[in-house]
Amino acid sequence: MKRIHVLVKGIVQGVGFRAFVRRNAKRLGIKGFVRNLPDGFTVEIVAEGPDDSIEQLVSIVNKGPPGAIIEDVEVEYEEPKNEFDDFEIRY
Repeated sequence: MKRIHVLVKGIVQGVGFRAFVRRNAKRLGIKGFVRNLPDGFTVEIVAEGPDDSIEQLVSIVNKGPPGAIIEDVEVEYEEPKNEFDDFEIRY
């Protein structure tokens, strides 16, 4: 199991980025959340799951959905806390 804390910067708000992340995380069996940060150009992701699934999610996030322009992706690996029951969009 791995846990990641990701900050994605660029044109990632208002382009379906959060739904894109949630859909892929659920498909990969990952739990956690995604949310927009108040600066208007950053999305935060906290996710836990099997090592290979987490690495797939990181790759997917680096590409983003159509309409997104990814300028920077910061990934920090953390110890899993097993605190999530599902993957959700937070507001």
